[in-house]
Amino acid sequence: MNQSMSTITAMGTYVPDRILSNADLEKLVDTSDEWIVQRTGMRERRIAADNQFVSDLATKAVEDMMRRYNVNIEDVDMILVATSTPEYSFPSTASRVQANLKIPHTGVLDLNAACAGFTYGLQLADSLVTSGMYHKVLVIGAETLSKITDYTDRTTCVLFGDGAGAFLVERAAGKGDFMAAISGTSGEGGIHLYKTGLSSEMNGVPLEGEGCLVQNGREIYKWAVRTIPEQLSGLIAKAEMKPDQIDWFVPHSANLRMIEAVCERGPIPLERTLTSVEYRGNTSAASIPLALQLAVDEGKLKEGQSIALFGFGGGLTYAGLVLRWSVPDTQ
Repeated sequence: MNQSMSTITAMGTYVPDRILSNADLEKLVDTSDEWIVQRTGMRERRIAADNQFVSDLATKAVEDMMRRYNVNIEDVDMILVATSTPEYSFPSTASRVQANLKIPHTGVLDLNAACAGFTYGLQLADSLVTSGMYHKVLVIGAETLSKITDYTDRTTCVLFGDGAGAFLVERAAGKGDFMAAISGTSGEGGIHLYKTGLSSEMNGVPLEGEGCLVQNGREIYKWAVRTIPEQLSGLIAKAEMKPDQIDWFVPHSANLRMIEAVCERGPIPLERTLTSVEYRGNTSAASIPLALQLAVDEGKLKEGQSIALFGFGGGLTYAGLVLRWSVPDTQ
């Protein structure tokens, strides 16, 4: 079987209508706009309605992509959804998206890699297409983190928001977009970011949370700032490029202060970094596509530019990609 190449042909995003501002959070917990901005860089987050679930957000992101680019999805042969907040343990969120969009013949699969899920999904989509076994893969990162956030915990409830982003990855006629990939895991750090499932302990340590997200922000910060600069440098070298050849760095929008610390340690400065953190908050698997859509809308991200995506989070795991951006500004 001859090896194929893959390209990203379209994208779409969705965020719910409801805005949760820092002023709103001041009414819920002992916090302030100044405190939140100083420590996170966040001003607003979007929150799903009570009857709105992650498959709904994912579906709306695909519908936005269809409106923007007038693409046909009837021949999509695989749907990948990266999420940590499925409304069901099973069936998969991807199967709910298939039902909503009525795509007739497609495989479905959910990915659980927390905030690194979208970049893992793109890596998997590229592999499926370049193997020649699939032609058209829908990759979605979607989260309703508000449904697992403890709004009595002032250290975590200020961080998280809801949203979704979708990419269409297709077989390319010429040169592909995917230039290099990297991934890794420090599983012993999983105790620092989790949501309880069936287990009541991890590494012999009793777990807390009763179904809500639990995070040790200090430990996550130290791991990210120590890990990302080194791994990002390795990723760029793997693409046979130098840091100044990367037009934009797009990390998971966990926390602006964390991203600033990562950029201070190199190899790409904050001026060439795209985020969605200020008005979307931390949207986990959705944060990278939301940042890319904002950059397109603002005229920053242009066709032909080189970008480095880097997802990182619960696991503790990370996944990075160097891409040539080929999605047209409009269609």
